[in-house]
Amino acid sequence: MNKHFRVPGRLRNKLEESGVRPSAVLRRAGLPASLFDQTRILVTTEELFALWRAIGEISTDPGIGLKLGTETRTERFHPMAIAALSTENFNAAVTHMGRFKRLTCPEEMLQQIDEEEWSIRFRWLLAVDEEPRVLTEYCFAWLLTLGRHGSGTHITPLRVEFAQPRSHIKAIERHFACPIVTGAAHNTIVFRAQDAQLPFVTRNAELLDMLAPQFDQELKLAREQETFAEIVRAAIQERLTGHRPSIDDVARQLHLSSRTLQRRLQESGSSFQRVLDEARHQMARYYLSNSVLELNETAYLLGYEDSNSFVRAFRAWEGVPPGHWREARRISAAS
Repeated sequence: MNKHFRVPGRLRNKLEESGVRPSAVLRRAGLPASLFDQTRILVTTEELFALWRAIGEISTDPGIGLKLGTETRTERFHPMAIAALSTENFNAAVTHMGRFKRLTCPEEMLQQIDEEEWSIRFRWLLAVDEEPRVLTEYCFAWLLTLGRHGSGTHITPLRVEFAQPRSHIKAIERHFACPIVTGAAHNTIVFRAQDAQLPFVTRNAELLDMLAPQFDQELKLAREQETFAEIVRAAIQERLTGHRPSIDDVARQLHLSSRTLQRRLQESGSSFQRVLDEARHQMARYYLSNSVLELNETAYLLGYEDSNSFVRAFRAWEGVPPGHWREARRISAAS
């Protein structure tokens, strides 16, 4: 599974058009100031969530996610979206996007259809934190954009369900032109069952065939960049059971020499220390969020010599001590 998301470069333009300064968003999110200058903008789940939380915090518009998720200019659509528009109907478009997401990032689009309703929701496979509310609204607005643009009709959902409350319910109701439910089990957008078969006036089988090689190249590049680091990270996490695995330990487990392991990580733009830190960081968040382990017990499981070393490392990752981070999450979950 690829562990990174690709952020569309057009997001910077959309932010600027909406009166939101990208530099302020990146600063608030703790992301590199040059992020939007990169040709391929790749971020982890944690970084993606930080980006969208910052957008919601910086913008003065509570409906900024709805605005960013709405697009009328086809030339600004991502190639994946253009390919989805080239399919035969709304369901085929969502299925196409879901398959691409499943292969290229740690995200799933889950569909359920019965005689009356067609529900769609997003699942973030590596999420530890609650998904940002502005990101949920962006995703649902984008789905509606796709359905309306492809079908050439002003399609509306039956309802939109949110797990968390919203302060701008009226604005969301106006945007989707349907009832809004809060306190639901999942964040879900629900259409009529027959909407799944809405034919797309944008259908273009020839264009879909032309775009296929680009998707294949995208998948190939993603695998080349991510797979080996992912294998090493998983091997490290398997051995994070009370001691710090060395590069020799992991290399033996993977039946490689230490030199080969380090070289292959360097070729993918990483290093053993970086992957070790990522593995520890990910596991630390998991332990603090999903267990009642004491800090010294967590430090031991992550292979630190003492709890002070763990606290220093966690502060470098998150900006706050692990105890404060855990308490903030508990308060957030209870609110």
